[in-house]
Amino acid sequence: MRAIIQDELGGPEVLHPATVVRPGPGIGQVLIRMRGAGVNPADAMNRQAGVFSGPPPFTLGWDVSGVVEATGPGVTLFAPGDEVFGLLPFPRGAGAYAEFVLAPARALVPKPEALSHVQAAALPLTGLTAWQALVETAGVGPGTRVLVTGAAGGVGHLAVQIAAARGAHVIALTSDANAELVRSLGADEVVDYRTTDFGETLGDLDVVLDVVGGDYPLRALKVLRPGGVLVSTLPQSLGPAAAAASELGIRVAGLFVESDRLGLTALAGLVAEGRLTPIIAATYPLDDAATAHATKHGPGKVVLVAG
Repeated sequence: MRAIIQDELGGPEVLHPATVVRPGPGIGQVLIRMRGAGVNPADAMNRQAGVFSGPPPFTLGWDVSGVVEATGPGVTLFAPGDEVFGLLPFPRGAGAYAEFVLAPARALVPKPEALSHVQAAALPLTGLTAWQALVETAGVGPGTRVLVTGAAGGVGHLAVQIAAARGAHVIALTSDANAELVRSLGADEVVDYRTTDFGETLGDLDVVLDVVGGDYPLRALKVLRPGGVLVSTLPQSLGPAAAAASELGIRVAGLFVESDRLGLTALAGLVAEGRLTPIIAATYPLDDAATAHATKHGPGKVVLVAG
């Protein structure tokens, strides 16, 4: 089968297609004929520094959507021909940049009929990140005042929709160019990060979901009420903010996404209700993974497709 591998750490140019042995499913595993594989910032981080997988060689990719090709012993949830999508175990389970992908059966759920395989492949890592941050960590619900940074990005555009579906008042931090997009996704207010310092203009918020890092966590403390929650998808950026937050009565949480069948089922339910739709920034053939990594894209997610 074809797969994208890298033999050294580095820039996009280290990614190259190769012919490798097609794996067979073991106990509790499913072999998926890949129809879509999501591209995430975590892929680039791993490509550059091996922060999640260790040294190469390895194959990137945690998001997958496709058709069950074969099942291993003990698998009762799926059968060959079923359309599924899911998140390979993060961080050590990468391998979605390939024509056939091995996955634990319980890391997958049925693909929603409303989504193509490309759309479904864009959902797992970013959707679960937003769900685990907003719902399971921060407890967002009706009337919660939520700020989402990077609101047109992979995590952000799904977070806006999830928070809106939960009945929250959503404030989206994005560029003016993406203002109408995030409003269409459910944002009640939009703040242009290029012209406005949100730390000086907002206040009394219940939750901030930050996907930017840098000085954003410290600035977020200015806008949260006592008892509020700051959730960051970049835990390494929380050091200074964590110390200051305790004095302000603000909870700080750093999140790394986890593969979770229950969360995926909840996301699929929102899709079925018409409340959640992934935005596709671009698609590339599997063999063009290096180009997908090297190219700057607009709102939403990039997805690789098998030929």
